[in-house]
Amino acid sequence: MSLTDVLMILATAASPLIAVQVTRYLDDRNEIRGRKLHVFKTLMATRAYTLSPAHVEALNRIDLEFSSKKPAEKAVLDVWQQYLDHLGNKNMEIQAWGNKRTDLLVDLLHAMGKTLGYDFNKTQIKNGTYSPVAHGRIESEQERMRQLTLELLEGKRMLPMHVTNIPHNPPAP
Repeated sequence: MSLTDVLMILATAASPLIAVQVTRYLDDRNEIRGRKLHVFKTLMATRAYTLSPAHVEALNRIDLEFSSKKPAEKAVLDVWQQYLDHLGNKNMEIQAWGNKRTDLLVDLLHAMGKTLGYDFNKTQIKNGTYSPVAHGRIESEQERMRQLTLELLEGKRMLPMHVTNIPHNPPAP
């Protein structure tokens, strides 16, 4: 048996194993990228509704899905830490806090987009959302109803009642 024959037998025996390992590697890599894309797409889709549970969940998954070992992903984590720090800062005037929150969210989405191969500019990210006025009104009304109900249940508010019709019963003889 020659060296060529031995190499041919080894190649034939090892090729299925190599193919399986390459396939597993590619599947794992695609799954990891898919999870990062899911976080990014969720944040992009809910950027006008930052209080939505899906948005908050996606923010909380950033640390799980992005790695500080890769420079581009470390940049995402650094911006996320700035954003998270700002979310916990309540020492600012509400309007200034909201403006900075928006800017930091845009920075985060921009960094994530660059890492994942998207070419969005910051203006697209900031202004490229659709949020119907009715959604904001409905959300405000629901919040107001919750507040009033709590005040009523806590005894801080009275339930107004107006008598509109008093039945007239003649006196008994």
